Amino acid sequence: METFTNQSNRLQLFVERFKKEKVFFISLVLAVLSSLFLQPKISYVDLKVLVLLFNLMIIVAAFEELKVMDKLALEILKKCKDTRRISLVFIVITFFSSMLVTNDVALITFVPLAILTFKKVKIDSMKTIILQTLAANIGSSLTPMGNPQNLFLFTHYNLNGIQFFSVTIPFVLLGILWLYFLNKRVSNEELQLSLHTVTVKNRKKVKVYIFLFIFIIFSVFGLVNYKYTFLVIMLIILFMDRHLLKSVDYFLLATFVCFFIFIGNVSNVEFIQYHMKSFLQESGRVYFSSILLSQVVSNVPCSILLSGFTDNWREMLLGVNIGGMGTLVASLASVISYKIYANENEGKSRIYLSKFNLYSFVSLFIFTVVNYFYISTKY
Repeated sequence: METFTNQSNRLQLFVERFKKEKVFFISLVLAVLSSLFLQPKISYVDLKVLVLLFNLMIIVAAFEELKVMDKLALEILKKCKDTRRISLVFIVITFFSSMLVTNDVALITFVPLAILTFKKVKIDSMKTIILQTLAANIGSSLTPMGNPQNLFLFTHYNLNGIQFFSVTIPFVLLGILWLYFLNKRVSNEELQLSLHTVTVKNRKKVKVYIFLFIFIIFSVFGLVNYKYTFLVIMLIILFMDRHLLKSVDYFLLATFVCFFIFIGNVSNVEFIQYHMKSFLQESGRVYFSSILLSQVVSNVPCSILLSGFTDNWREMLLGVNIGGMGTLVASLASVISYKIYANENEGKSRIYLSKFNLYSFVSLFIFTVVNYFYISTKY
């Protein structure tokens, strides 16, 4: 009886999670419907992207459990004496951590900490949370492992580090200046913080996971075969922390599989293939299409969809990362910080959305215009 109850509870949790995964549901419907008319092929699925994502999620889960990022944040916060500086610190931590542990993980880690810190001094953290969201989406654009769309495009177009960073570095440098300017709008009040001590749980494990993380970075850049990296990580995880396997976002991996199948099916229809390739032949159209489409379906599905019809990877890479600004769903990481803030501040969700839209759409417009002129003159 107890076993049946446990199975029932697990099924209920799965169904509730399934309801929340709207992007996965849409991708599944598209994959199934397209497969009714066209025969899918296993070759459509990019195994390297899936394995690299899995590896990263495992290591990030380990860092979260061991309180590595929390420890770093609190050590820096001890030196802060006013609200504007605290806000800037949270923005900077989120910005740089997102380059390594992805934008959504950076927000999951540091948005609650920011809310808690500002609550202690009885000041609303809304502006800081919005700027943290922008910081995560901009900062994660720098590296291939910063967000899923970067990892996909990096492997899909078989880019090297020089090619990739030549596009992302100017974008991110502009982002640093923009975020610093926006932080000036945060109220500035002197204060004295009393912070709880955070202890890293197991320093030996931290060293192991740092080594594994470096190993993963090598595999991202092709210095180590990703299959060997996967085998090493699985062996260590199974031996040391097998419970971390539950922390992997399997819905995200399944979403990628479904989109791979859908795009593979659609791209093999001659009519669609001809017209999409014809439309996206011009680099400017790729740039603006990736930005606009991201506003509706978010930047990860957008990158998978459009990449099948164009070789203009620079415009695609810039477009989907700029496209992470704008609407709340343009980057699914933005939804995370909104939910965390709304849950902690009942009755302020509408105000948050209005301010978020103001900051995000102004940022979208500025970055779209500036980067368009940059890429037009550069390439």
